[in-house]
Amino acid sequence: MKLGLFTACLPTLPLEAVAGWAAGAGYEALEVAAWPAGSPHPHQANHIDVDSFSDEQARRTTELFDRHGLTLSAVSCYENNLHADDRERERIHDHMRRCVDAAAALGVGVVGTFVGRDHARPVAEDLRRAEKHLPPLVEYATSRGVRLVIENCPMEGWHPDGYPGNLAYSPELWEWMFGLGLYLNYDPSHLVWLGIDPVDALVPALESGRVLHVQAKDIEIDEQRRTRYGIFGKTVSRRFPEDVGWWRYRIPGLGQLDWARIITTLRDGGFDGVVAVEHEDPVWSGSVDRIQGGLNVAADTLRPRIHDKQN
Repeated sequence: MKLGLFTACLPTLPLEAVAGWAAGAGYEALEVAAWPAGSPHPHQANHIDVDSFSDEQARRTTELFDRHGLTLSAVSCYENNLHADDRERERIHDHMRRCVDAAAALGVGVVGTFVGRDHARPVAEDLRRAEKHLPPLVEYATSRGVRLVIENCPMEGWHPDGYPGNLAYSPELWEWMFGLGLYLNYDPSHLVWLGIDPVDALVPALESGRVLHVQAKDIEIDEQRRTRYGIFGKTVSRRFPEDVGWWRYRIPGLGQLDWARIITTLRDGGFDGVVAVEHEDPVWSGSVDRIQGGLNVAADTLRPRIHDKQN
């Protein structure tokens, strides 16, 4: 296994700066954010512009990673591949195809994304839509030697009431999406607030050979506030969809996850890929220095566990 980071947390820095800092901080790999240029969301970085990616850019990117001794673990853009609007969904799919092309040009066999959802439809109907619209993306990727990995984030922020907006949040849905030719980008933090044991869920996914990438994020639960709001979170006082009020994401080591147990399970299950820190900790956010400080905490937490063969 290698310790990596997802570059989306540093959207204001160019890839060259992110790579140089990451290598100096002891990271070994980068999952590179590849949203379309000009995206307004703070966690939607454009560290590789796949829509204008050329052979020369592929050469320079490869040289950059080689110079810093880094592995490129995935080219990723987490958007709603089941968007309600047909034209917007096709725009997203076209961008995902460009991500696949860039990954293939860089010799990277993994592209990260979401399944998504149209929250105005029943889930059963959206599952059928996915079975129609996603296989062509899988076929496109497969023909270029690339596999699509789906992060198991519920994306409650995509739903007006904070309910799951990405149909990949449970092991039941993982098995369904594996049947479509998709793979898993396993993030244990999302499972905790859903009441799913992250290790019990991980073991069968590893046994199926479908875990190709891991994102490392922690979570902090406030049980008293959960008692007040319930598992669905705030209702009357909610300010925005993500404002659930009883949990928040944290840097690995500052939350409640047992990273020694998770990494041991990954190793025992034969996983030898990248564990990439996804920094969404509001305590360690704001300035670049603050974000990098959080990434240092994450590296100090995960590095000894990833490289301890006895762990």
